[in-house]
Amino acid sequence: MNPVVHIYPSKTEAASAFAQTLSEQIAAKEGHFHLALSGGSTPKLLFTLLAENYRNEIPWGKVHLWWGDERCVPPEHEESNYRMTKEFLLFSINIPQGNIHRVRGEDRPDREAIRYEEEIKVHLESKDGWPVFDMIMLGMGGDGHTASIFPDNLSLLDSPQTCAVAIHPDSGQKRVTLTGKVINQAKEVAFLVTGASKKEKVQAILGKEEGSKAYPAAHIQPVEGNLSWYLDEAAAP
Repeated sequence: MNPVVHIYPSKTEAASAFAQTLSEQIAAKEGHFHLALSGGSTPKLLFTLLAENYRNEIPWGKVHLWWGDERCVPPEHEESNYRMTKEFLLFSINIPQGNIHRVRGEDRPDREAIRYEEEIKVHLESKDGWPVFDMIMLGMGGDGHTASIFPDNLSLLDSPQTCAVAIHPDSGQKRVTLTGKVINQAKEVAFLVTGASKKEKVQAILGKEEGSKAYPAAHIQPVEGNLSWYLDEAAAP
């Protein structure tokens, strides 16, 4: 299935469209809605828009928030994806504490990957042995990585685990990440990618150019779910 590609004049408009789509999908779902978040500067903008414009529009009590990946740092650390989400979104919305499922980045990474996997399996429905998220939100790095699946560790795309420990190829920092098979089992996978630095990789992936399979983001192809890309003009092919 080919992805649906949405292109907007600015990153604010791309994030705004993403927010509207998310709101509609949450409203349409009966029961709990399980959403895996990403980190980065563009999600920060999205979270700000959600906090400002959807504080009362989205029934946050039915939303369960997870993280697609997290740096192995304490929750108050400036590099924590959880801390960023807390500052720009969680402080502003009325969501039950029990619906916030953070990765415990302060704990031993290998143990935390196992614990987080078990927590996911407790709360989510499964299909073919894999938990099924209602939506997984993804970004993409300038090297084509997504979640914390980097080009030097493509084996995480086919890992038998739901969660695994990844190592950043430059900094050596450890991270806990969802693996490829659980991402591809989601009902909706949505990339939110902005900025000119991403343009070359976006073009290669969407155009299925030779060599593009070296980029982890090119391997995100949901088994049965939908795949969308939300781009600003700077990042668009």
